[in-house]
Amino acid sequence: MDPILLGKGITDNIAVTLIPRFGNRHGLVAGATGTGKTVTLMTLAEGFSRLGVPVFMADVKGDVAGLAMAGDGSERVLQRARDIGIDDYLPQPSPVLLWDMYGKLGHPVRTTVSEMGPTLLARILELNDTQGGVLDIVFKLADDRGLLLLDLDDLRALLSLVAAERKDISTHYGLVSAQSIGAIQRALLRLQQDGGEHLFGEPALELADLMRTQVDGRGVISILAANQLILKPRLYSSFLLWLLSELFETLPEVGDLEKPKLVFIFDEAHLLFDDAPAALQQRIEQVVRLIRSKGVGVYFCSQFPDDVPDDVLGQLGNRVQHALRAFTPRDQKAVRTAAQTFVPNPKLDVADTISRLGTGEALVSTLQDKGVPSPVQQTLVSPPRCRMGAISDSERAAVLAASPLGIKYDQPVNRESAAELLAKRADATLQSAGAPKATSEQEDPDAGGFGQAVKDAIFGTRRRQGMLETMGKQAARNVGNQLGRKIVRGILGGIFGGKR
Repeated sequence: MDPILLGKGITDNIAVTLIPRFGNRHGLVAGATGTGKTVTLMTLAEGFSRLGVPVFMADVKGDVAGLAMAGDGSERVLQRARDIGIDDYLPQPSPVLLWDMYGKLGHPVRTTVSEMGPTLLARILELNDTQGGVLDIVFKLADDRGLLLLDLDDLRALLSLVAAERKDISTHYGLVSAQSIGAIQRALLRLQQDGGEHLFGEPALELADLMRTQVDGRGVISILAANQLILKPRLYSSFLLWLLSELFETLPEVGDLEKPKLVFIFDEAHLLFDDAPAALQQRIEQVVRLIRSKGVGVYFCSQFPDDVPDDVLGQLGNRVQHALRAFTPRDQKAVRTAAQTFVPNPKLDVADTISRLGTGEALVSTLQDKGVPSPVQQTLVSPPRCRMGAISDSERAAVLAASPLGIKYDQPVNRESAAELLAKRADATLQSAGAPKATSEQEDPDAGGFGQAVKDAIFGTRRRQGMLETMGKQAARNVGNQLGRKIVRGILGGIFGGKR
């Protein structure tokens, strides 16, 4: 199987390639803003797609969607292709599926609250350990009582149930405080205001739809619109981590294949690890380490190599390092870290070269025969065949109209789950207790609506006193006050009279 051409080595004048059977050994694309990381990611995605490997990647700036359109074939791009030795270069679009959590720039991508699980949901909601423990109890209670948690309405309904039965639940499951329930409810309100409720519901995303191939054998590139999602970094990173975890738990063991079953590209990778608790970071490391045997390659993209923890960085066999400008102590440290992660090349001073790389150039080291990393090469990166830029609204609409998945995902489904079941049980309890059923204003005024409101105002309810009761109490207080004043005056008069 032909390797993926990443570019041409400037130092040794050789082709720099990525061998498909090592594509599941993961990788890292790093570099400062504006040095060509996105173009490299597009070249990688196109290369895997042409091999028949589906790709999932996020579009943080809005320009990755250009994969859906053919490039302009400008003289500058054609000259770059000739310099690298690409004889068959021809502008060409890739097969693309567009996704968007908010359902505006692509097909809605949803999951259920149950599938997300309490650990990742607690991270999205920014809960502390105590509040996260209460969320664990909520999920356990839902399982024990056979209640489906599909959307945020279901979770709110279950939180209300826990609040109503707090003492009994605390006895059987562990202490649940009213303060923790209130904190979770407030966090859910913030998530809803941020648009996070679009993530939860049905139809939920099926992983098979991310692993599609075209009739011509090319793998479909799924692009998640993340230009708005990236403004909610915990929601963004937690969703992608959930997706990666689902792939790990669902896909069977396949060992090392001739090419990956799926390539997963995680842009702005530092968001995945920022403020991650130790248990969650261990989970990430485990998934990255073991998902290779499921046939999935994970490629992280970030500005600095040390944005990725050492335990994860050690799992990344394919490295592409774009320029880093050593202006600050932080930058200088990043340059040293990047230089130390490459296999040395006696013809190249890596630390010095990193800061002098031009746009579209990179230091590249990939796994070669027997899985041994190649010596680092200063590389002129291959141009992608697609458009290197954003697409228009009309072009995006055309891509969505041609998609076979619109009829499956575009319309939400709201089936019976925890919120509906708990509402039915509450109604049944009220009716069995003989409580009057609420009626609308259009029904009998003596039984409900305006007439009931008048009765409540005059005679009161169990929770609020009526006008008659108020007037009676006021009259009693007036009589009591008058009698009290007479008694006080009598006592005082007696005292003063006794003194005379």
